[in-house]
Amino acid sequence: MISEQRFLSPQKWDALLKTLSFKLPTSVVGHSILKQPIYAHQLGKGPVKVLMWSQMHGNESTTTRALLDLFNHLHSPQGAELLKGLTLMIIPQLSPDGADAYTRVNANGVDLNRDAQDLTQPESVALNAVFEHFAPHFCFNLHGQRTIFAAGKKGQPATLAFLSPAADEDRTLTKARIKAMQLIAAINEDLQKDIPHQIGRYDDIFNPNCVGDRFTSLGVPTILYEAGHYEMDYDRNFTKKMILKSLRVGLNSIYTASYKNHSVDDYHKIPENQKDYVDIIVENIDIKTENGLFKNQELALQYKEEKKERSVLFTPICHSFSQKLDLLAHRRARANEIFSFSNLNFSPNQSIEISKKRLF
Repeated sequence: MISEQRFLSPQKWDALLKTLSFKLPTSVVGHSILKQPIYAHQLGKGPVKVLMWSQMHGNESTTTRALLDLFNHLHSPQGAELLKGLTLMIIPQLSPDGADAYTRVNANGVDLNRDAQDLTQPESVALNAVFEHFAPHFCFNLHGQRTIFAAGKKGQPATLAFLSPAADEDRTLTKARIKAMQLIAAINEDLQKDIPHQIGRYDDIFNPNCVGDRFTSLGVPTILYEAGHYEMDYDRNFTKKMILKSLRVGLNSIYTASYKNHSVDDYHKIPENQKDYVDIIVENIDIKTENGLFKNQELALQYKEEKKERSVLFTPICHSFSQKLDLLAHRRARANEIFSFSNLNFSPNQSIEISKKRLF
């Protein structure tokens, strides 16, 4: 399986921006390891400032694609009204090198979301400089998550997930955290109409090296957005729509201050993300290992995502097997429906070929 849409290089993003019917105000706020410019767009003249950044992990492109739709919305009469009360600073691709390579890390092999304290990478320095100069009242940290997450134990796939990061090891409910929790609760209430029981919440173990934790510790409410999986939506087009709506709801809630009508308890009612899913479970397959032959097993497959030219290739990888797996799957199939063989020499993390005509 291949997705052209999930691969979003700086060149492809620039081409998408050129489809806009208006010109975005653009500035260069830094450069990557490979000397690619890091662009930012400042919109609005309102008193409340919101900083957003996306693709600090280059292989997490769904939120960036949603920003294109957000720009169009902000150019509408409704969006123009919003910008009377807000000033937005948006960095669509914090890691252009990672976006080019479709990797979580930058060109130095560093995860930028673990570099918030040391600021060893130019991309981290650029974001920190924008944060200090812009002095936001809220931050939106835009990411993408894997297909493995359920919204609660054995729940529905977590199409979206959120977090109000901790500000210290005690996970104190600071003013900034409470505001972020209230805002997430407002977003969750609205989006439950579209994706009921498909919104999760990350655990809030404190990591001072994470950008959200650091900005929260500095007193700025920071909301982690995670774009996840919807039924058979590996291009994440539906997820993109939900991210757009969640951004609009979040911004409107800040503009109207309606997030204050929600509570910390509302936030904690959102179920925690659980690693309960694999992409495919294959039924009725015989498995060979060095320990012998295991008949009539269930085989779990997880897709590995890799760049292939200007697309993303999804390769099924062997995850685990058992007579009855304690896992959920986005798709189930019998072995004779997708394989040309009746038994498999199992090795963890080995790639495996499946019949395209059956699954997709």
